[in-house]
Amino acid sequence: MNLLFIGDVVGSPGRDMIKEYVPKLKEKYRPQLTVINGENAASGRGITEKIYRQFLEVGAQAVTLGNHTWDNREIFEFINGAKYLVRPANFPEGTPGKGIVYVKINDLEVAIINLQGRTFMNPIDCPFKKADELVAQARVRTPFIFVDFHAEVTSEKQAMGWYLDGRVSAVVGTHTHVQTADKRILPGGTGYLTDVGMTGPYDGILGMEREAVLKRFLTGLPSRFEVSTTGRTQLSAVFIELDRKTGHTKKMETIVINDDHPFYS
Repeated sequence: MNLLFIGDVVGSPGRDMIKEYVPKLKEKYRPQLTVINGENAASGRGITEKIYRQFLEVGAQAVTLGNHTWDNREIFEFINGAKYLVRPANFPEGTPGKGIVYVKINDLEVAIINLQGRTFMNPIDCPFKKADELVAQARVRTPFIFVDFHAEVTSEKQAMGWYLDGRVSAVVGTHTHVQTADKRILPGGTGYLTDVGMTGPYDGILGMEREAVLKRFLTGLPSRFEVSTTGRTQLSAVFIELDRKTGHTKKMETIVINDDHPFYS
């Protein structure tokens, strides 16, 4: 079982990279499952139904979200009917959408769970307790369980990796938009990566126009951040090979595509 996960897609530059490179990546790595984090896909804030469907059309089987889930108000019109859209499961009870989806891959089934951290982020329900609940539910059906943990700090992400080691196939982090160099397979067989990185502008600051971000740091004054729509672009992802019997990670490979790291088929 091979899985390809693509980190936070930011605005139209990120969507363009998805259109161009997902087919190439699928041809090179032959993943049975492709998952995209799309929480920044609509102008850097949230996602629309059109974008969600475009991701499925290009070859994704599921789309995860994060703290910007509700930034585009259109989400409320389609989230309950979007079968493969996964928002953080630890949003309060009664929140629209779902935090776990199951994808059928031939004779196998994969559970995809989305969780959100609480450190330096909006306070919501405990991701660790919600993970216990959903992992127990998923393991009744399948040993293949993939977790996108959308969180700010490395310590909380590492804690989740160790907490779920041996119980899930992989825990990968999103949200900070910078790919980390710490991919590993934990002793219990769970693949781990603190942050997959982002897909979108390469010359912005976390995908946003540099000038507005620099202004805030230099002056302390509020400034509106907009997606950098000119200049070079990048794609960040991770490829994970899972053991067909146990669901544990056998191999991980981080992927970065930009002008400094060209794509080779």
